[in-house]
Amino acid sequence: MTFDPVGLPLKPDVSAQDFAAIDLRVGRVVAVDEFPEARKPAWKLTVDFGPTIGVLRTSAQVTNYSATQLLGRQVIGAVNLGTRRIAGFESQFLLIGGLAPDGTVSLLTPDADLPPGAPVA
Repeated sequence: MTFDPVGLPLKPDVSAQDFAAIDLRVGRVVAVDEFPEARKPAWKLTVDFGPTIGVLRTSAQVTNYSATQLLGRQVIGAVNLGTRRIAGFESQFLLIGGLAPDGTVSLLTPDADLPPGAPVA
């Protein structure tokens, strides 16, 4: 998949209340597993979101990162979007990143070490 970000149309406006309903949190990747059952190359990530939320798992098409690069990394996740089944795996949150024109994802991450579960403001 490729796209031209210059020509990408804006999405419709949403209210501040709608946006605030998305629970974005900082987490730390504690495990990275291969996911050969997925149709597109992906990792199974286990992320610690701290004592209130706990540990959640997701499937992520971020194979431009090695397992070593992901393990221990802080990431941003949308933790209240419900679960989704992907090739028999229960994905419990959405990993957040920027999409490059070639379709690779650059993960969003805080520029300082934050405690797991810190909200994104």
